[in-house]
Amino acid sequence: MRTATTPTAGRRPAWLALAAVAAALLAGCAGERVDLAEWVAQQQREVRPGVSPLQPPKRFEPEAYTALELVDPFSAQKLAGAQRQEARQASAVLAAELNRRKEPLEEFPLDSVAMVGSLSRQGRPHALLRVDNLLYQVAVGDHVGQNFGRILAITETEIRLREIVQDAAGEWIERPVTLHLQQGAR
Repeated sequence: MRTATTPTAGRRPAWLALAAVAAALLAGCAGERVDLAEWVAQQQREVRPGVSPLQPPKRFEPEAYTALELVDPFSAQKLAGAQRQEARQASAVLAAELNRRKEPLEEFPLDSVAMVGSLSRQGRPHALLRVDNLLYQVAVGDHVGQNFGRILAITETEIRLREIVQDAAGEWIERPVTLHLQQGAR
């Protein structure tokens, strides 16, 4: 006769062994936790914070504003006066440029102007300039750029200009500039 055995009957010793190992591990961790708690308590007893007391705030003493009667350095009146004085002191080179009528290409900075071609009309050289995807035809004597640039000569490959700019000392001087033909711009 055979007795019926259950499938879990053979596994009981394995479960018991596993439970015994887990209990031993937990018992070992409990000892470390006690040591850690003792160490933290000891550190709290020994270490004293070194915080110095706060100083009381200084008393605010208001200062009277005495410059109310003076001229505002940012007023439009003072700025206009400075511009008029600068215009009177302008050099002879700049004086002629300030008294003439502005041309359309003087609105644009020179670095936004590109020479894209040249042609000759009635024996006089002309150049084609591209600004903001618009073409302009210019001749010798025309003005280009925001620094009073005047065209002195036009060749097939370049435009020679002179600009009037201020140097480091504030003096107005002439500066030569060349615009070269842009090969890929045609």
